[in-house]
Amino acid sequence: MRVFVTGASGWIGSAVVPELIGAGHQVVGLARSDASAAAITAAGAAVHRGSLDDLESLRAGAADSDGVIHLAFVHDFANHTDSVAVDERAIEAMGSALEGSGRPFLIASGAPVNGRVATERDMPSIDQPRGKAAHMTVDLANRGVRSCVVRYATTVHGDGDHGFIAMRVAIARERGVAAYVGDGAMHWPAVHVLDAARVTRLALEQAPAGTAVHAIGEEGIPQRAIAEAIGRGAGVPAVSIEPDAAVEHFGWLGTIVALDIRASNAVTREELGWEPQHRGLLADLDEGTYFGDH
Repeated sequence: MRVFVTGASGWIGSAVVPELIGAGHQVVGLARSDASAAAITAAGAAVHRGSLDDLESLRAGAADSDGVIHLAFVHDFANHTDSVAVDERAIEAMGSALEGSGRPFLIASGAPVNGRVATERDMPSIDQPRGKAAHMTVDLANRGVRSCVVRYATTVHGDGDHGFIAMRVAIARERGVAAYVGDGAMHWPAVHVLDAARVTRLALEQAPAGTAVHAIGEEGIPQRAIAEAIGRGAGVPAVSIEPDAAVEHFGWLGTIVALDIRASNAVTREELGWEPQHRGLLADLDEGTYFGDH
């Protein structure tokens, strides 16, 4: 397939692009900047200039493809409402370009937070962050698009990660403690970035219309265990903090650290024939991936 990928130079995209190329697909990556264009070219993909605000560019990229993987998102937590609106307009633009074609359209999302182990059959409330985007994507199945929501684990980890775990390591070093909230019994699901890339490619090739797949390698790792692994690597103690101190300690990340998120991958494994193959989050931390000594 000729696959149009937004976010091709990002953390997940930088693993998805070589996964697609290695499987024989041609990749065209959306690039807003010269730096992104250079990274996409270096990965062996073609460049399509534009941005999430440039709806005509998005429509053109989607229309000229055999399928779309939408990974890009404006991570501006100070203006999250605006970021969500940009994302929804982008989904509608690309989805409309694929309407009636039967071609695949995947969007990136997160694991649902519902107080139990979430499955691929669960749908987020439309009022939840990016919940409307998920519903929009699933509904494209009724417009002749093989649409799929790829829900990535809360932490997509691996060498080069600058996301949540890297942020927690930096905070632990700055504060002198690796913190967890309360008794640390809350969970985060995790997946290695290379496993995430493979399930994304399989979803592009196989996922039925109007479905969700879970790029989840580990259902849920207790927050205390994560903090203890960070503490071992950073050489600081793991300590408990009160829930009302989470935002003060972690900043905006505190609201996410305090959540209990668990998600199954059983349906994805059965339907796509996918099995996680790379090491888990705690092993990545213990191997020194996040501490410059691996």
